[in-house]
Amino acid sequence: MQAEKQDGSCVSPRESALAQGVRLALGALSVSAALGMLGNGALAQEQDGEAAPKKMQRVEITGSAIKRLESETALPVQIITRAEIDKAGVTTAAELMARVSANVGGLTDGASINIGGDQRGFNSANLRGVGTSSTLVLLNGRRMANFASPGDDAGVDLNNIPAAALQRVEVLLDGASALYGTDAIGGVINFITRKDYQGVELNAYGSGTQEGGAGKRTVSITAGTGDLATDGYNIFAVLDAQQTDRLSTSQRKFIPNLNVPERLGHLLSSFTSPANIRLSGAQRDHLQEVGFLLNGKPITNRQINLSIPDCNPPANLYLPNGTGGVDGCTYDYMRDTELYPKSEKQNFLSRGVLKLNPEHQVYAEVALSRSRTNYVASSTRVIGYLDYSKVPQLANTGFDTILDDDGKQVERELEVRMRLKEAGNRTSELTSESQRFVVGATGTVAGWDYDVGLNHSVNTVRDRDTKGYLLKDKLRAGIADGSINPFGPSSAEGLALIESIQVNDEVRHARGVMDALDFKASRALMAMGGGDMALAVGGEVRRERTQFRLSKLLMSNNINDDSAPEGGKDTSDSRTVQAIYSELLLPFTKQWQAQLSGRYDHYQQVGGALSPKVGLTYMPSKQVLMRASTGKGFRAPSMSDLHRPTVYSSTATLPDPVLCATVDNNYADCAQNWDTRRYSNDKLKPERSRQFTAGVVLEPSQHWTFSFDYWNIKRTDLISEIGDDIILGNLAKYGDLVHRNKDNEIDYIELRKENRGAQKATGIDITADLHGVKTAWGRFGAHLSGTYVLDSKIQTSPGDAFISNLNKFVTDGVVQRWRHTITLDWDHGPYSASLSNTYSSSYDDQNSAINTDDGSVVKPNRVKAYTLWDMSGAYAVSKQFKLRAGIQNLFNTSPPYSNQAYFFLSGYDPTYTDPRGRRFYASANYSFK
Repeated sequence: MQAEKQDGSCVSPRESALAQGVRLALGALSVSAALGMLGNGALAQEQDGEAAPKKMQRVEITGSAIKRLESETALPVQIITRAEIDKAGVTTAAELMARVSANVGGLTDGASINIGGDQRGFNSANLRGVGTSSTLVLLNGRRMANFASPGDDAGVDLNNIPAAALQRVEVLLDGASALYGTDAIGGVINFITRKDYQGVELNAYGSGTQEGGAGKRTVSITAGTGDLATDGYNIFAVLDAQQTDRLSTSQRKFIPNLNVPERLGHLLSSFTSPANIRLSGAQRDHLQEVGFLLNGKPITNRQINLSIPDCNPPANLYLPNGTGGVDGCTYDYMRDTELYPKSEKQNFLSRGVLKLNPEHQVYAEVALSRSRTNYVASSTRVIGYLDYSKVPQLANTGFDTILDDDGKQVERELEVRMRLKEAGNRTSELTSESQRFVVGATGTVAGWDYDVGLNHSVNTVRDRDTKGYLLKDKLRAGIADGSINPFGPSSAEGLALIESIQVNDEVRHARGVMDALDFKASRALMAMGGGDMALAVGGEVRRERTQFRLSKLLMSNNINDDSAPEGGKDTSDSRTVQAIYSELLLPFTKQWQAQLSGRYDHYQQVGGALSPKVGLTYMPSKQVLMRASTGKGFRAPSMSDLHRPTVYSSTATLPDPVLCATVDNNYADCAQNWDTRRYSNDKLKPERSRQFTAGVVLEPSQHWTFSFDYWNIKRTDLISEIGDDIILGNLAKYGDLVHRNKDNEIDYIELRKENRGAQKATGIDITADLHGVKTAWGRFGAHLSGTYVLDSKIQTSPGDAFISNLNKFVTDGVVQRWRHTITLDWDHGPYSASLSNTYSSSYDDQNSAINTDDGSVVKPNRVKAYTLWDMSGAYAVSKQFKLRAGIQNLFNTSPPYSNQAYFFLSGYDPTYTDPRGRRFYASANYSFK
């Protein structure tokens, strides 16, 4: 049987995502190739008369400390130029990294929209999907302080990268611990800013969405003076400011079209407005005995709502199969939250270089950034208590006149589960600030090229509750005395009380500091058949410090919906890191070249790690380059892994096999959200890895370049916790981690960081470039960058089976089989245009959420492929003035439906999709030279 496409043609359902993706990519490239061939004959004489290309300059490429031609490297490096950034219409480093096919499952603003979540505001990269903590992010080849808030992920906040100052981005798709040390298992992303600039450049950018919300405005100014060659100095600065508007669920048509209440009613909330009443068993039995009717029927559940079946839509619904049940209301928080946060970002970068003499220079670099983001979730929920006599519909039911089965008076007090819309949505302001100061010197001494620098880098994170969080004691008192009405509008007195107990407090404050002194030196040693043997040596001494503070108000446990962490405390930790490394370049012949490197790091308290690497290139002809590398890497445990205070949280809805065995495996009675305690471990050792890559670069003509690179990563001694689902699924092995009370019920599950298990990931990176094709209609170019993952799986503990997350959502995310970015370019005189496509293949959904009302498991789903098209055009009014306009998400594609239950936002996966829809933007650039 075949499935019919929208155009009426048919496609086999067996056809793989890779086949579809590659066919789409090659088809697009073929269009440009055909245009190129049309113009080749007509312009042959013009091409013959072209000036000889300039001699390529040897530069330092990410992954090597020795300068060489970009094409000579044995390691696969993708380079994103400033022109490509402009064509894409992106203004932040996070938006740029979302277009890199090898970046899978990084942390995003969408995933940060939650209540009391870990590391909110952290935007990260995740090469190969092996973890944010295993992707090293550099700025001009040097480290930055990691995002300071403690959590499971360690890495640089992409919000702190000065996007407007970028000259290019180099993405090393291979492990690089042999040169850079820890965190480089998945690869390295080096954001490279302008090194010198003369003149003044002004940029302005504005964008808006078709359906409203999430508009953006940015301005930047770049100014520089001094020519290093003639004046002996250069100093320049870049200032960039951005502002993005909020986007609420009410502004997007695709949200109701997801049909979350019908599909995922069990993920919704029983805290509603008007409030649900949670009866005790005795209260329910008494109401049944006195013939109390609700919606014309006797009640059957302990949870009731006096407003059914109306329930105050659109967020509060009568959903008998939802969490509110047949006698209550269910709250759909996807009708009452934000999809994209309001934010303000400011970045400043300045760099100065002074030439002391022909052999020596000194330089200084300052990078300052601040990102302030408002994360807005659903309105606050509260459990309150009030006397039944204050509820008119129940005032005459006589709770105070009857006794329960034990002869005790039935409780007068009612428990209400309410959603306090009058307090506003819960809003947290997350501010991430970064300061980075580098001073150094470069030059030549006795034939050695040297670079020595001192790096002081700071990241500060402030998490402030600003609205919708209330003082718990006064809130409950207001409910009890009737000032705050759980079932309708509150009185003026109640509204005044709500406003007076709003919390505006910096509840969490984290600061991370990194001070480093580094040096490297390189020189040619002797002539070999293919050039000079070259040696590089280097070293680093680094001091890392972290501080984490909790406010007194938070620790008083009196903020409704922002509970104090049990056992929480302020922490202050530090450690010293020392490292030396060396690299040797051996050009045996014009065809054969080897790269040998190794680095030894020693971490205070943790110990040492040796990381060797061998790379080899073979160029049998000018059209073919073969390359391979193999090496070992490591990831040192982060300060959070070692010293983070105990975190009290809960699992997803999971069954307890011990309890299930007593209730005929009825998930309605034996599955729930179990309490957990998550512990750090100061005895952790580094993770170890080994990497292997092998590839070929082909240049069959002056216009075409292809590359194919196979990569293979294996990590061992993983720093991880055993998943709560794995623990409950294998009690014979992990039962000692489940702590039970005297009734053999689960008290809490122990989740402790340990060195355990392994991870494997393999795949193929594919690139194709069409460049410099001149025709009578202009010059054409195209680029394809894709990643086909062959395997991605993780082993929780030695002896356990590997669990694959390839094309399947497992625990916290998915690694799609195929992802690509395609770009088609055209320019003719002052005009230019670009069309691009990003694609992620379909995959099996989480498919594990349990409905505790009836014990059913969510209906299996396969998430559809996600593809976005962008288009832009530019006009150079003059050499100084350039205009650009574009459309992002040209076909207004919505995120595909997902039943994932890991993130706060439901109905789709916010880690890789974009809820903004079709967007229009325009930019202007004016430069004074």
